[in-house]
Amino acid sequence: MSDPPGAAVELRDIRKSFGGTHALRGVTFVARAGEVTALVGENGAGKSTLLRVLSGVTPADAGNIRLDGQVRELRSPKEAQAAGIAIIHQELSVLPYLSVAENVYLSRLPLRGMFLDWRRLTADCRALLDRVGVRIDPHVRVGHLSLARQQLVEIARALALDAHVLAMDEPTASLSDDEVRNLFRVIRQLRDEGRAIIFISHRLDEVFEIADHITVLRDGQVVGTLSRAAATVERVVSMMVGRPIDQQFPKQPTRPGAPLLEVRDVWTRELLRGVSLVVHRGEIVGLAGLVGAGRTELARAIFGADPIERGAIVLDGQHVTIRNPGDAVQFGIGFLTEDRKKSGLILNFALFRNHTLPSLSKFARAGQLIERLEVEAFARWAADLRIRARSPYQPAHDLSGGNQQKVVLGKWLERNPRLLILDEPTRGVDVGAKVEIYEIMNRLAAAGAAILMISSDLPEVLGMSDRIVVMHEGRVTGEFQRAEATRESVIKAAIA
Repeated sequence: MSDPPGAAVELRDIRKSFGGTHALRGVTFVARAGEVTALVGENGAGKSTLLRVLSGVTPADAGNIRLDGQVRELRSPKEAQAAGIAIIHQELSVLPYLSVAENVYLSRLPLRGMFLDWRRLTADCRALLDRVGVRIDPHVRVGHLSLARQQLVEIARALALDAHVLAMDEPTASLSDDEVRNLFRVIRQLRDEGRAIIFISHRLDEVFEIADHITVLRDGQVVGTLSRAAATVERVVSMMVGRPIDQQFPKQPTRPGAPLLEVRDVWTRELLRGVSLVVHRGEIVGLAGLVGAGRTELARAIFGADPIERGAIVLDGQHVTIRNPGDAVQFGIGFLTEDRKKSGLILNFALFRNHTLPSLSKFARAGQLIERLEVEAFARWAADLRIRARSPYQPAHDLSGGNQQKVVLGKWLERNPRLLILDEPTRGVDVGAKVEIYEIMNRLAAAGAAILMISSDLPEVLGMSDRIVVMHEGRVTGEFQRAEATRESVIKAAIA
């Protein structure tokens, strides 16, 4: 087999197993110079494992890596960087207590004699940030930046390596629309300079906008590679999940019952300014708005994570005082938070331990936890939610993002909540897992649960909500029934 023309990097017949799990089953993948190659697939398909092999973090069990036609052994991230490969992983690796400039040039800080040359470091960092189109003070600590800006610092650090191959794993997950447009401008600039770009994203609209070729992985194998001209969303989705998906948002019609949650004129110290809304039994209410609108703050106030200064929460017609999340759980409220890794899971805990955390009393006998009952409960929900895991004893950090999200969802379903708050329920989740989560939402609503869904994905809000409430700067600025809601009307209310 001869090397394809213009190939910058080629992974040939890569195989990798973890215990009895075959993560990569003979993957051959090519990223050519001067092109953007998208790598797509469901959570657990092997995308991130393939990047870890390319970055030298994870050794392959078999196969080889070729750079410009030459076989190379990349036994560490340092060797990969020296070979001209830069990887931006899904989990950020910035150092929060160092400045932006120090993070960007950490691997090659400029020295004047034995001392750091701060003037040159600052000047070089400013020039690079200008190139990326980001206005950030090089002296500010990275830990003081928003998650989106930390992501941009990570990208700037990769560019500082002057890499020939740049791989990005979900680089837009925390970026606003404007920041995504700016990132795509940088990607196109790097592509036109002759670099090979590998782009991983669950957002197929972004893939179709930026990619020249699309390679699809499923169950650790390459299903196929399509040129952008030959690809369609339906074809790519079918290749990813092994079956056609006729409807992206499988919303089932419901007949809402009596009000279950009533938020009456709620104020908080930080942001909320007289918020009122109602969620009925059997109803999915979508909560829309721009970043900073107060959606998550409202969810935290309902759940008792943030104190309410004024106003009332009413459940099933009864005024309730929710002083903390423990109270909320006792009142039958579940809360899937927007950041599953920080506040949804204990990553080094076994899966069954994470599953039973909100329901420990249910699995105790005479004050003693019965592990067998915990494991059996997790196994039931793992089968129901189609969680891909080797064992109930596997730590949560081993799972893909979509499977982690299902674990968080499962722990609340174990309690059979009457009100379930979902904050960005499908963020970082592949298209197949998204549909599965939507079907779970339908099932819960049909059983009479009330669902408050916060989402920054407007098509998701429009596609899955019975009613849409829009917030702006801590206030409700619009409310729409499903039949009357449009993209334009929701956006107009969100920027009111």
